[in-house]
Amino acid sequence: MSVTFQLNAELREAKGTGASRRLRRMGKVPAVIYGAGRDPVSLSLDHNEILHNLESESFHTAILEVRAGKDTQQAILRDVQMHPFKPRILHVDLQRVSATEKLHMKVPLHFLGEDTCPGVKTQGGLVSHLMTEVDVTCLPSQLPEFIEADVSRLNLNESLHLSELKLPDGVEITSMAHGGEDHAVASVLMVRHVEEEAVEGEEAEAEVVVPKLEEKPE
Repeated sequence: MSVTFQLNAELREAKGTGASRRLRRMGKVPAVIYGAGRDPVSLSLDHNEILHNLESESFHTAILEVRAGKDTQQAILRDVQMHPFKPRILHVDLQRVSATEKLHMKVPLHFLGEDTCPGVKTQGGLVSHLMTEVDVTCLPSQLPEFIEADVSRLNLNESLHLSELKLPDGVEITSMAHGGEDHAVASVLMVRHVEEEAVEGEEAEAEVVVPKLEEKPE
């Protein structure tokens, strides 16, 4: 199961661009929480707290305990809007979750056995990651922090597919549950070395030839 994080939020009544700018100047981030059959609610979050949490991979797939006053709601992080070039968060979208309703979420892949698989260790290949995350469907209580992708048995030119991933109980790949293709997650491919041709011998120095002027007869 994914790690649980706690967020302290404040209810936000003032809306609009001007109000959001004032919040950001105060070190706050405008946010909204929605879903689970309830009306959307505008919130403000502490900017530094969110920015610090975003550095953790677990935060992106965690069940968040959002506390606003006396009310505590469970939610997941759905979207984060960042400043184009500054480490500043502009807006956060949170989606409420219900303990009895399945959700779908992108979960990162952790690759195992890359250095020990035959295709790399003895056959001169290199593991190529064709996916870095997968979209899964499950109940909130079953949401994994990550999914392991074991490539330790792959030979050269072999691939690991979605159907070969070991999923926790109650978790399924969203695309395959809807009849999607069994795409490759990783492959072992031959490494191609591009060798530069060495220039043999020393480079000849360019000589400047000054033509002799013919003497004119007196």
